[in-house]
Amino acid sequence: MINNENAVELRDIEMHFNMSSEKLQSLKEYFLKFMKRQLHFENFVAVDKVSFDIKKGDVFGIVGLNGCGKSTTLKIISGILKPTKGSVETQGVIAPLIELGAGFDMELTARENIYLNGSVLGYSKKFMDEKFDDIVEFSEMRDFLDVPMKNYSSGMVARIGFAIATVTTPDILIVDEILAVGDFLFQQKCEERINKMMQDDTTVIIVSHSIEQIERLCKHCVWLEKGKVKMIGETAEVCNAYKNTKRE
Repeated sequence: MINNENAVELRDIEMHFNMSSEKLQSLKEYFLKFMKRQLHFENFVAVDKVSFDIKKGDVFGIVGLNGCGKSTTLKIISGILKPTKGSVETQGVIAPLIELGAGFDMELTARENIYLNGSVLGYSKKFMDEKFDDIVEFSEMRDFLDVPMKNYSSGMVARIGFAIATVTTPDILIVDEILAVGDFLFQQKCEERINKMMQDDTTVIIVSHSIEQIERLCKHCVWLEKGKVKMIGETAEVCNAYKNTKRE
């Protein structure tokens, strides 16, 4: 059972994927080999015996090079992926901002997608009616509400997604590189909202390639390397060690 002081507890998490060990030239070749049971796979361990706790109200960062398991770990915490081994426990409502455009239908307008994404997050139409203007005002997308989102830039999609996910104060907000897109002023606006959520005891978990952003926002962080925990602790200490290693 999860400790009442913690928002998240990971215990010996492992995530294994079957990766094809051969190069195939076409979907037809893949299908034929699959039917003949001639496909060969290798076991790829994306996350390897990872354990850590995140306290309630903490702003927690995850750093590491590409392919180290950061995004996979976030997906396990949010419940999108079930770990191959180990256990994950969370307390409270989770608002995940993990993949840009997740929960959106790009053929629909932003107006339609606000309601669609709200329903994916479990909000009623009545609730979304009440919060609609707040979402639009924060996203600054009022002039583009009736434009199909397939015509949006990645920054515009991020604006809508972040505005919906933070229209209420979730117990846990998970952010994966979403703050890396869009303009500088909107990133500042997002950080200000995150800081306000911190004051309301929301637990925030952030993955970002911007170490400066992690240092600005996070109290604690974990450094992952090849799927394993390399170091965990206060942000300044972990980020300094990570930056020194990258320079070597």
